[in-house]
Amino acid sequence: MLRPVSAPDGCLSVVMPCYNEVATIDEIVSRVLASSYTGELIVVDDGSTDGTRRRLSQYDDPRVRVLLQPENRGKGAAVSRGFAETSCEFVVIQDADLEYDPCDWDQLLAPLARGDADVVYGVRTQEGTSYRVPYYWHMICNRMLTRLSNVFTGVWLSDVATCYKALRLEVVRSLDLRENRFGIDTEITAKVAAGGWRIWETGISYTSRNYAEGKKITWKDGIAVFVCIVRYGISVRLRPLIQSARTSRTS
Repeated sequence: MLRPVSAPDGCLSVVMPCYNEVATIDEIVSRVLASSYTGELIVVDDGSTDGTRRRLSQYDDPRVRVLLQPENRGKGAAVSRGFAETSCEFVVIQDADLEYDPCDWDQLLAPLARGDADVVYGVRTQEGTSYRVPYYWHMICNRMLTRLSNVFTGVWLSDVATCYKALRLEVVRSLDLRENRFGIDTEITAKVAAGGWRIWETGISYTSRNYAEGKKITWKDGIAVFVCIVRYGISVRLRPLIQSARTSRTS
């Protein structure tokens, strides 16, 4: 039976990549700051041109820090920059589009607070959770890419592309991230697996939006993610062989 341990107040660094989210930014920032877990909110604006930056300049809560990218470089670049600024015990990635709800942080943080996990993935399709039905082909592609990632990493995950990944700060510090776009999810997964960190999953709610509402990922990103899975997956598979060869040469 799992111990009922809650994460302490102010324990969480929230990294929020943001690009052209003027319609949702005020609401999501309000939800994040309403949580007692939030120790700091690091918003990385990735070259917004729709008025998002103007909205961000008006927040005066001391927990909010806004980092401005000089141009649109992609979600991965924004996440990496945000990770470099984190300082709290735990870190979570929070999209700015209202698809993910901070009310789910309780179950995301519990395995970390108990000391059972180093990384927790929020699964959007776990039985018993509620979600607005997403695009059919998005979910099919996500399942295929997740299974391919599992083959390479040796870790059985249910939702590799979920935004909600909660990590211990030491895990974040160990990641040397290079992907600038949506491949960041599979890169994080491959490097967490290679590091031997303990991974847990928990169900979350999910409110999928459509392209008219601002969804940005396309089939081209899916192909790029496939390439990332193979690239980083091969490195995960080869690492033990390389280490073994080096040990043999020095012994």
